Parts: sequence; C-alpha cells; structure tokens
Amino acid sequence: MRALVVEDDPGIASGLSDSLRQAGYAVDVCPTLDAAWAALAVEPFDVLLLDLGLPDGDGLDLLARLRRLGERSRAHEALPRSDMPVLIMTARDGVSDRISGLDSGADDYIVKPFDANELLARLRAMLRRASGRSKPLIEHGDLVLDPATRTVERAGLPVALGGREFALLLTLLQARPQVLSKARLESALYGFGEALDSNAIEVHVHHLRRKLGESLIKTVRGVGYFIPREVAPAAAPNRSDPE
Repeated sequence: MRALVVEDDPGIASGLSDSLRQAGYAVDVCPTLDAAWAALAVEPFDVLLLDLGLPDGDGLDLLARLRRLGERSRAHEALPRSDMPVLIMTARDGVSDRISGLDSGADDYIVKPFDANELLARLRAMLRRASGRSKPLIEHGDLVLDPATRTVERAGLPVALGGREFALLLTLLQARPQVLSKARLESALYGFGEALDSNAIEVHVHHLRRKLGESLIKTVRGVGYFIPREVAPAAAPNRSDPE
C-alpha cells in the first residue's frame, strides 16, 4: 500500500515513516501543500495522512480541493483520486476542530501525540472500509491474509512471505479481479527514490506463485497481473522461507 504523509515537522515525519514502512507501506513525505498536491497528481496513493498546520496553508484546504474533484479525477490521469481515504493527524484537539475535519471529508481524525499502533489500526480500518470489506481478514478460497499481523495461511498452514511479497499479494487481493499494470504495482510497493530493479515485480510474482501455487496469480501479457474473483484449484505450494 502506498501512503503519502503531509507533515512539516522532520522528527514526526521520520518517526511516522519508519512505523509505516515497518508495517509494509511504501511511504512518501511532503512538507507543504504544494508539494503534496504535485505528488498526488503523479502517483496513485492508497491513503493520505494529513497534518493541518503547514507552512503554506491549512491542510483542510488541500482536503477540500481533493474532495471537490469528484468524478473528474476518475477520468483524468493528471488529477489525484478524489475518493482517497484521508486521516487527519493534528494537535488541534477541540471538538469543533474534529467536527470540521470530518465534515470537510476526512475519513478519520487522530490528535497528536498519538500511539503509532493506534494510527496503524485506524489506517487498516479506513482501508478496509474503502475496499468494501467488513472483516479484518482477507479470504480467497483456502488462502487467508491478515493485514494486522502481516501473516498468510493456506489450507490452515502458515506461509512465510517477504515484506514486498506480502504487499504485492495484498494489493492484488484487494483489487481482484482488476488487472493491475506493472507500473501500478511498482507504485504500490516502492516510494519515490527507492531502488527498483526493472524485473522486481516479475520476481515477486514468481516467488508468490512458488509459495502459494501457480494458479493464484494470472498474467495478461503486455497489460499486467490479477487474481480472479473465482478460486482456482490450487497446486501444492512451496512454504519455504521468504526471499
């Protein structure tokens, strides 16, 4: 999952980025509204973590601008996603502040200082609602994925996955049966400036197929990868250690 953190305090931004990366997110940080809008226009982020008091304005202005895009953002590649889940994180702790933030289009609101584990739980709940799920677990036939513990089971047995293997599997399962391009998968797994081999996605897909069965992930040549909505019979997976 790709997260954009809009926070001008370097210490907070660094600590939050570390917590998010340890939880499996690809993370980018912007210290201003202008930088955040530019990033949102070029990358398909899954979630936005938004501070309010920023050097060039109020985070609520960015939120209002995002929500005003409406359906235009779905048909225009140069516009951010207007329906992106947004979590406000701010020191403004008044009831009226929280009401204003939520009424402006935020999906949740957390007051600084906050516990990183609580923030991660709120993000999981937000993303669960955004994907239309009510259950905390993601199930696909005998495959069970737990985003909270970052664990995977197949037929009741644990399967060891590397961090990016887990992130790729989660992305494909949440999007099923949509075909996701290689570029879209790269953007979900890697932040700006992270080292990326040209065949990284192919390697991760190969490892997932070896561990979870060849029939799980399908390839559309020249387009990308997808997991069908219907469950295919599984070949015996290889539950080896993560790469």
